Amino acid sequence: MFSFLLAVIYMSFISLGLPDSILGAAWPTMRLDINAPTSFAGTLSMIISAGTIVSSLMSDRLTKKLGAGKVTAFSVALTAAALFGFSVSRNMAMLCIMAVPYGLGAGAVDAALNNYVALHYSSRHMNWLHCFWGVGTSVAPYIMSFCLSRGMGWRSGYRSVCVLQIILTALLLISLPLWKGREGEENTQKSTRGGIFSMLKIKGVPLVLISFFCYCAAETSAGLWASTYLTDHRGINAETAAMFASLFYIGITVGRFVSGFVSAKLGDTKMIFTGSAVMAAGIVMIMLPLPTDIFALSGLVITGLGCAPVYPAITHATPDNFGRENSQGVIGLQMASAYLGSMLMPPVFGLLSDKTGLGAYPFFLIIFALGIPLAYGFGSAAAKRKNP
Repeated sequence: MFSFLLAVIYMSFISLGLPDSILGAAWPTMRLDINAPTSFAGTLSMIISAGTIVSSLMSDRLTKKLGAGKVTAFSVALTAAALFGFSVSRNMAMLCIMAVPYGLGAGAVDAALNNYVALHYSSRHMNWLHCFWGVGTSVAPYIMSFCLSRGMGWRSGYRSVCVLQIILTALLLISLPLWKGREGEENTQKSTRGGIFSMLKIKGVPLVLISFFCYCAAETSAGLWASTYLTDHRGINAETAAMFASLFYIGITVGRFVSGFVSAKLGDTKMIFTGSAVMAAGIVMIMLPLPTDIFALSGLVITGLGCAPVYPAITHATPDNFGRENSQGVIGLQMASAYLGSMLMPPVFGLLSDKTGLGAYPFFLIIFALGIPLAYGFGSAAAKRKNP
């Protein structure tokens, strides 16, 4: 019976990725239609990120009251409504309004699903589920491109993804009885820690939040600025730069698929340290001042492969580190920290590059790549020592 539920959870992770990438694919056409400046995409992205942070912080209370299944179904429905709202928006003000439920839906479902999988499924499934998130981020731009190339317009692209979210909402509603048995197990484990500030007092939690922040700062900054660094700093042609920037994300997706086969044997901690080491090696390859560009291009792909196991492994280790009764609250904080890193650090590098030049790109990334294992190592050690 739970095989159907697992299939629904896999599809839910695809739905998480769909809204994450569609804005970037649609924006060049959208902005002309609604007469918006190019920079306004950043404003929308920040509103969406703020919504995800708020809903991530609320996820513990919502999930304990409603259950992971209902929270996931409601969140996907909320995202579907927001996508439809985007498709009918005629101006920037309406887009800003629709960006609020867009972010709220994404953050709640992310935290609820990650905790549910961490509690009830192996690290193999956690890696493969996050691989399916990568499938979602790849499919959405293709849907938008298909609609644009057929003359249907960007609004049809948003509506097409909206329909997929509605179908998933229906499947989630059908699957609700399958969630209840396992949610009953969770509800018997009442947290003794209380709210957000109490969770932050758990030994090791602040350091693990820093490791999440570092990871998402590195991943998002690497992906966003890769093409610009390769073209403007290294003089690589735009087509090659764009291809390897895409290969960075493909590296993450493929890496998570491969990680699923070895994660059970190595364990979460080794996966985190191994992934961080591969990330650092890839960034050093980008950093090398060599006359050939092959090392920089290959290094970008290797950095993506290194990124692959880190996020799933830190999430999956949460119940073991901080207790099953606290995992939903801690994972909510982790998601909020992740979105904060994704929201703040890419613009920070943009400002930094204005002062120092794009050559700072690999040096900026290496700081966060090294921060991941350092913060996680000390954090998990403190958790095991003080939170038996």
